Amino acid sequence: MSPSALTHPDETRAAHAAVLRAAMLKAAAHAGPRTAGPLSACDAQEVLAFLAARPLHTVNMAGLIRDNGVVSPLNRGAFHAYRDEAERLEGVALVGHAILFESRTARATAAFARLAQRHGGGHLILGEEEPVELFWSHYAEGGQGPRRLCRELLLEQRWPIEARESVPELRPAEHEDLEEVVRVQAGLVSDESGVDPLSSDREGFRARCLMRVRRGRTWVVTQGGRLIFKAEVYAETPQVAYLEGVYVAPEWRGGGYGLRCLSQLTRNLLRRSDSVCLLVNESNAAARAFYRKAGYRQRAVYDTIFLNR
Repeated sequence: MSPSALTHPDETRAAHAAVLRAAMLKAAAHAGPRTAGPLSACDAQEVLAFLAARPLHTVNMAGLIRDNGVVSPLNRGAFHAYRDEAERLEGVALVGHAILFESRTARATAAFARLAQRHGGGHLILGEEEPVELFWSHYAEGGQGPRRLCRELLLEQRWPIEARESVPELRPAEHEDLEEVVRVQAGLVSDESGVDPLSSDREGFRARCLMRVRRGRTWVVTQGGRLIFKAEVYAETPQVAYLEGVYVAPEWRGGGYGLRCLSQLTRNLLRRSDSVCLLVNESNAAARAFYRKAGYRQRAVYDTIFLNR
């Protein structure tokens, strides 16, 4: 036998592996709809890289993973992935109290909708307008019914930012601020969702407020023990910081003080993230004008569907 007819063992194994992989891909292509599967701690870097492709729209999921890891009760749900036939990520979703998802394909969105149907017990679905509409088309029949629908605008602020008079008293909240933070945040949640968290989950809600205070994520200005200004950095990555729970005491509104507080907090956050974003209810004209004055600009339209439980 001539040397040219000999095959190296490594080449033989590689050829066998290629044939086996081709057979597996062919079988997968004819196996019917794929399903979403749970993620584990070892998937964190892959998932964060996937979410980083659209950081403005995935900051909440990425922030939870950075804070708590992929698998944690603090996420109030479980992270799942949808993969293509070659095991590449096509979508990532958090299914639990909140249903959040980032899909590259319609079939990934459909798989997440089926998963959420089986899970049940969700409080809300949140995402960009068109993906949520597609998700709902698969979820509605057999899923939880809608309790309240909200159209929201995703706003973003980047450098440069208008310089305003500083607010030296703006600071991270401390433990002695907790009761005021809980009171104000509960009012904001109740106004938006129609559910009072102090009635539905008092201890859990208070614990989550305390956790953000301990992490330095709640910023306040107080006077005589009362909150004048409050904002929560709900999620943060090197690309984006996401704000929620922005509050200005009624007697301090309209004079520019809240605007100075928000502008200063935004400047602080832009020193460590590329942009700052938040959601505002489309019907809240006063809030939209407030954020516009602060330099925030609309980037997308979002839908929030609060679910019957």
